[in-house]
Amino acid sequence: MSTRFLLSILAVAGLAATIVPSAAAASEKIRVLFDTDANNELDDQHAIAYLLFNGEVFDVEGITVNRTRAGGDIHQHYAEALRVVELCGLRDRIPVYRGADGAFQDIQDQLARSDFDGVEAVDFIIERANAEDARRLVLLPVGKLTNIALALAKDPGIASKVRVVWLGSNYPDPGEYNQVNDEPSLNAILETGVDFEIALVRYGKPSGTDAVRATLEEIRRIMPGKGPRVSPAVTGRHGGAFNQFGDYAINLFEHIQLHGDPPSRALFDMAAVAIVKNPAWATPVTLPAPILKGGKWVDRPGNPRRIILWENFDRQAIMKDFYESMSDYRLAGAGR
Repeated sequence: MSTRFLLSILAVAGLAATIVPSAAAASEKIRVLFDTDANNELDDQHAIAYLLFNGEVFDVEGITVNRTRAGGDIHQHYAEALRVVELCGLRDRIPVYRGADGAFQDIQDQLARSDFDGVEAVDFIIERANAEDARRLVLLPVGKLTNIALALAKDPGIASKVRVVWLGSNYPDPGEYNQVNDEPSLNAILETGVDFEIALVRYGKPSGTDAVRATLEEIRRIMPGKGPRVSPAVTGRHGGAFNQFGDYAINLFEHIQLHGDPPSRALFDMAAVAIVKNPAWATPVTLPAPILKGGKWVDRPGNPRRIILWENFDRQAIMKDFYESMSDYRLAGAGR
């Protein structure tokens, strides 16, 4: 091995270490702001509950929502996020804000207005990024990137104050739901200097979050009665009244199409939360930031700007921790 090649490897490893703190080195809670299209399917809800049930690890600043193509309008996404917060017993402690209904390109020139699409969420993101705190804020978007891109466009100064960990992309393959819902917002972030990490999806492949799956059988067996008991009961998305998140989780699985053998559903978004909690549960790969052109990835090997891709998720460890968190929960509170 040449000295030059070895130095190159060490340099990349050093970059990853500065962006990705090790779980062992973390002696303080992680500040997180969660951005979600909560009503899209069912992984968002499990991610929110997992985040809020890990209060010994996370200071949750709040939740912002956006609209993607499934799940109705922004108000339905907001209602579902609020529903889960209520089922976690945190309605008065975790704020939820409406974000962008539309796309980045249609909104970016309106940021000087006081009523632009998504202003409530965007201004909250900027406020929390600029808050006096020695800990850097982790922005954890698990839908399209519109709210995050708008916040960076409105206040570029927050780029040095946040770390963005996004659930999305099939890189190096094209497509993926979160990505195609607003590709210009992703390109806008790739052209900034913000620390940017992608928890890859990779449909149908064992290397992405698509491999972190739960079956209806195990959800029915493990989740009944999990979480704090809340009163009054919360009306579910599909009707019914629920006093605990675990019972609502079963209802969500019973009302969604399952895939594979055995039939199951990926908990993509929850896996992204998991690797922020413990980076050892996936493998980080550092590379020069690519760009999207016509919906396809174009590598830029000479680009000095680096990003991190997360792959090879430890399904067994992540699901074990998820279920344990449902039983032995520590409720989060707003980190302010």
